[in-house]
Amino acid sequence: MALDVDRIRNIAERVAGSSGLEVVDVEVRGSGSARMLRVYLDKPGASANDPLGGVTHGDCADFSREFGTILDVEDAVPGGSYTLEVSSPGLDRKLAKAADFERFIGSRVKLMTRQPVHNNRYFEGRLESFADGVMVLDTTAASKKSRKKMAAEPGQKIEIEFANVEKANLVPEL
Repeated sequence: MALDVDRIRNIAERVAGSSGLEVVDVEVRGSGSARMLRVYLDKPGASANDPLGGVTHGDCADFSREFGTILDVEDAVPGGSYTLEVSSPGLDRKLAKAADFERFIGSRVKLMTRQPVHNNRYFEGRLESFADGVMVLDTTAASKKSRKKMAAEPGQKIEIEFANVEKANLVPEL
């Protein structure tokens, strides 16, 4: 019997919602008895500028107990054993949905595009805005190493279409 990741995500979102949490991502890795199910949680409204406002260890433990029980009762992970990991997305969290980019306007991000923009695919800078599927990235905030990699002029503002983003993460600012 095949693993239904959408069903697992729906159960995770139901459990998280009842606890005031949100599901950032669900990953299933491996096969057979070496299967790993990872769920990344956050609190709505938590931001990169408030690292203490996110999900706590207790939140993860409570979610894990309730979610694991429901998975087992509903037999949502058929075929025996699996390892369940529940954690926060971390300070360098992945940005995958348009809502993620809207939420983290003002934060430093690094991203890779599918197609080159200004002859580059790698960018780092401050997410200045996101509207109508287009983000504006201010490269002033990029590290020297990143500026060399992307060959951007300091202070250059670059428009990148959300559909062109292959991978994106926050850059921790401590």
